[in-house]
Amino acid sequence: MLDPITRQTIKATVPILESNGVDLTSHFYARMFKHNPELREVFNQGHQRNGAQQQALAMAVAAYARHIDDPSVLAPVLERIAHKHVSLGIRAEHYGIVGRHLLASISEVLGAAATSEVIDAWAQAYGQLADVLIGLESQLYEGASQRAGGWTGWRTFRVARKLAESDEITSFELVPADGGGVPAFRPGQYVSVRLVVTELGHRQPRQYSLSDAPGKGHLRISVKREAGGTQQPQGMVSNQLHRQLAEGDAIEVAPPAGDFFLHEDRDTPVVLISAGVGITPMMSMLEHLHARNSKRQVRFFHAARHGRAQAFAPRVRQLAEALADGHAWIVHEERGDAPHEPDALGRLDLSTQALPANADHYVCGPQAFMAAQIAALRALGVPGERIHAEAFGTGGVAV
Repeated sequence: MLDPITRQTIKATVPILESNGVDLTSHFYARMFKHNPELREVFNQGHQRNGAQQQALAMAVAAYARHIDDPSVLAPVLERIAHKHVSLGIRAEHYGIVGRHLLASISEVLGAAATSEVIDAWAQAYGQLADVLIGLESQLYEGASQRAGGWTGWRTFRVARKLAESDEITSFELVPADGGGVPAFRPGQYVSVRLVVTELGHRQPRQYSLSDAPGKGHLRISVKREAGGTQQPQGMVSNQLHRQLAEGDAIEVAPPAGDFFLHEDRDTPVVLISAGVGITPMMSMLEHLHARNSKRQVRFFHAARHGRAQAFAPRVRQLAEALADGHAWIVHEERGDAPHEPDALGRLDLSTQALPANADHYVCGPQAFMAAQIAALRALGVPGERIHAEAFGTGGVAV
């Protein structure tokens, strides 16, 4: 625990961080990549280009400063960060590099406000945070290595099957190139994949949810091709996966990770709520419940823009109908020419649905969709501990 004077010094920097946070983190990333260019392969350069990573780090630093008296408040956030770090192969030795550039950036950006007392306080605070994350990540690395079929770091897989699920989403079934096994994972978790991005000339990692049940001898990811537009560039990795990665090709994969997963320590009803490519972790959960012949009540709600963007519709209905008490409800915003008809047109409105009592609710999709559905669940009286959310990318959604 930091001493009271150090904590007070950290808290005094909160207004400065809130007003200069993005400038600070932008400077930090530029500085770190200049002096340690090898780390460009660790950080998502797409998020660097659109500023999402800088914004996310600025918010995280300010939150840590605000809660410096009791960092345990941030435990769920730190757990999520630890899973992400393990999926990217971040090790204890990286923390010294990051800390050096962060402290230098505080001094260079804040100028006179970065007194020796402030720099010393932040050095202690960063050391405390690094120790917590290193400890969490050490446990995750150990668990990944000891699991049957498990590993740490990057392992070469090959594409055993590539299948278009919709106009936008394609599935890749991945098997170990070494002929070994794959570990069990928790339905809802993700893996990182890494490949050389042609336009960058170096490797880039991305996280994709696993979309199949564990125990099938492969890891399946289902990737949305991010076409881009006026507001954001097209996805560098997703487009390369769709256009260039073929059956038989190799790709690097990190072990399954993530703190969003189906709770199997209870027999409560399960409500799966998703939109767009947010369907992928829900498919893993649904496939798993079906494979286990689960007797739990299962309700599957999904929203898509139109039928040609809709993935897995026939499989969702097949799995839901095969369960002892399963039901699916699919909504499209607009009518399309795809063969899979929705149950309704418009927006998903949970207030019109009969939700089972005492259920665990899992939500995944675009941030605005998730925020709306979580608000709807809270309005229906669902307590926060029964709402589990997964936000893709660098953002988050409050439950």
